[in-house]
Amino acid sequence: MGRERAFFAVLGLAMALAACAGGNDRRAAPPAPSTRTTLDSPEVRVCLANLGQLARFQTLPDRDYGGGCYTFGSVKLSEAGVPVSNLGAMSCSLAATFTAWVRNGVMPAARLYLGTELVKVETFGSYSCRNINGKLAGKLSEHASANAVDVSGFTLADGRRITIKNDWANPDPGVRSFLAAIHTSACRRFKTVLSPEYNALHADHFHLDMGRGPYCR
Repeated sequence: MGRERAFFAVLGLAMALAACAGGNDRRAAPPAPSTRTTLDSPEVRVCLANLGQLARFQTLPDRDYGGGCYTFGSVKLSEAGVPVSNLGAMSCSLAATFTAWVRNGVMPAARLYLGTELVKVETFGSYSCRNINGKLAGKLSEHASANAVDVSGFTLADGRRITIKNDWANPDPGVRSFLAAIHTSACRRFKTVLSPEYNALHADHFHLDMGRGPYCR
């Protein structure tokens, strides 16, 4: 009996210690990151400070439009090394990644493959409260949280205008190489990149977002 009592006492102590350890592990686990990082959150403040050294933009008020659509910690980007057209709200992290892509991917590729300078990036916009592929039902698009941008074309210093719709299959090897290079560069930076290779809905633009991934097509 004495041995049994001693055994159960040790077993009970071991179980208690395990429970305490498990509880401590749960308390120590970091919370899941929030997708609604507001303008006054530390990570957005750091992002804005860094973005201010590379781009021109204005901050936008945090807004919840309902139905899962919102623009939190967002900016309206007007220039990312060169002017950018038609942009609405973009999350700061998207704006920073987009700016880095334009400066370090698109601009050098224009010089290398096209022999000229990039002077403008054209887009179809960023924030849009809608579902994926514009369907009436289904999951919300990353556009619905200002976390995606659709790039449609590029204006060059020599007067040329390169668009995804007209030039993805351009017979000019320089143009094709330029678009292939910036597509590859985008896939290294954004979480999801969709091109004309993905489906017909993307025949005229690159969809770039900072949502789930990585996925590159």
